[in-house]
Amino acid sequence: MKTSQLLAIVGLVGVFGLGAGKALAQPAGPGNFNFDPAQVQKMIMDRYREQLEVRDDAEWKVLEERIQKVMDARREAGFGGGLGMMRMFMGGRRGGRPGGGAGGPGGGPFAAFAPTPGLEEQALEKAIDAKASNAELKAALAKFNEARKQKQANLEKAQAELRKVLTVRQEAIAARDGLL
Repeated sequence: MKTSQLLAIVGLVGVFGLGAGKALAQPAGPGNFNFDPAQVQKMIMDRYREQLEVRDDAEWKVLEERIQKVMDARREAGFGGGLGMMRMFMGGRRGGRPGGGAGGPGGGPFAAFAPTPGLEEQALEKAIDAKASNAELKAALAKFNEARKQKQANLEKAQAELRKVLTVRQEAIAARDGLL
């Protein structure tokens, strides 16, 4: 499996985990998704176990927990590209139109899977929408950037913890596959 494919799967699992409640509440049909996020998660973890060549269940238990922490931190950090990239992918703001929430009308087929924005992002978006003064925008932007830095630090910490239990070969594979 190519790195880009694996990264896409990892990203989708993070997105699926956030929007699973809404997606599963919708009836199956055109434009609606009906899937089992636990099954998708298991498939991804099985793939990581295979890629990292883990045969021992005890070793896998330690690795799986740390891989999950990296995946969770990556999702919190906005998949590395931030929520702005998700918005661009979905075609505009959350929900695809001003004031639309994730999963709202006009958000396209992936709107139900959009990450829920943090308080700092909500405040920044509100300031932008209100055409706030430069001082208010700068204050909201500073808080947003600080929160983003903290999320990135959490991701780096989770990656460092994973690195501690990997062999050199496994570390190389994990780096190639986007975990590190």
